[in-house]
Amino acid sequence: MSPYPRLFCFGSECHPNSDLTCTGGYDAIIQYLNDGKRTCKEVEDFMKARASIEEKYAKDLLGLSKKVCGHNEMNSLKRSLDMFKLQTEHVSLSHLQMAQSMREEAKKLEEFKEKQKEARKKMEQQMDALHKQKSSQFKKTMDSKKTYEQKCRDKEEADQNVNRNTNTNNTKHVEKLYSKAQQAKQNSEEADRLYHQNVITVGKVRDEWLKEHVKACEMFEKQAMERINFLRNTVWTHLNQLSQQCVTSDELYEEVRKSLEQCDVQEDIEHFVNLRQTGDKPPGPVMYENFYSGQRSPTVAPPSRLPPPITRRGPLPDPNDNDTVYSTVPDAGYSVIQY
Repeated sequence: MSPYPRLFCFGSECHPNSDLTCTGGYDAIIQYLNDGKRTCKEVEDFMKARASIEEKYAKDLLGLSKKVCGHNEMNSLKRSLDMFKLQTEHVSLSHLQMAQSMREEAKKLEEFKEKQKEARKKMEQQMDALHKQKSSQFKKTMDSKKTYEQKCRDKEEADQNVNRNTNTNNTKHVEKLYSKAQQAKQNSEEADRLYHQNVITVGKVRDEWLKEHVKACEMFEKQAMERINFLRNTVWTHLNQLSQQCVTSDELYEEVRKSLEQCDVQEDIEHFVNLRQTGDKPPGPVMYENFYSGQRSPTVAPPSRLPPPITRRGPLPDPNDNDTVYSTVPDAGYSVIQY
């Protein structure tokens, strides 16, 4: 089993032909952490949007509960309708409370995300500095290696020139070649010393980087585990809130159902009749009455509010009756029409 964190094992892997400056694995870890941070933001925004939906629904439901519903109804059905409106109001308030709880959970997620961001920022800055140092020292070492190799080639060439001119009678020229060979040897030895020193230095830099890299991977892995667990629990809590809201709504609606069970149809009808009754007998039929005879139907007595019957006047008086006095006109030519 590897002594390093799981993410470190992945993060330390580079292409076999890559050099010490390769950060492919580390970059993959950072990308994974950035994707996780983005997921936290997406879940946070989702919960805030859901809270806004719940809040709008709660306000609309509260407004609906204030509207007239069964105002003119009476008795048991009116009580049920009043309970229906009351519990609708309570449901709206419970949704409003749930929206607030959702915002609180979203706030916790935001704080968790910012806390991890600050912890990562410090570690990433430290690792970026080590990567620059490692890259700089590696470049310096590779440059010294090239210089060392070139000095070694110069030394070999100088030695070959001395060997080729060993039997030459020109002593001065041989001495000159020998002097160059000695100088080339000194230069190669100095380049070797510098190269070897840089290799030791880059080794130390690598050891320091590796030590901090392990620490960084341990922290990053811990953050990833905490993030996954926190997101899991956050969504779980969110679903529990939704489930609890369903239970709460059903309990409130159950109160309405209980009230409806007490609603008695016959009782409500009797209540209306007793409250608004105007009598227990219908008005009588309208009868025909003869104007001249004053006869009425013997079957039904006339209502008391009718006027007294009208009878015909008696016969005309007899003109031969001595008890009756009439006016006479002595003039035979008198005419009423004329005057």
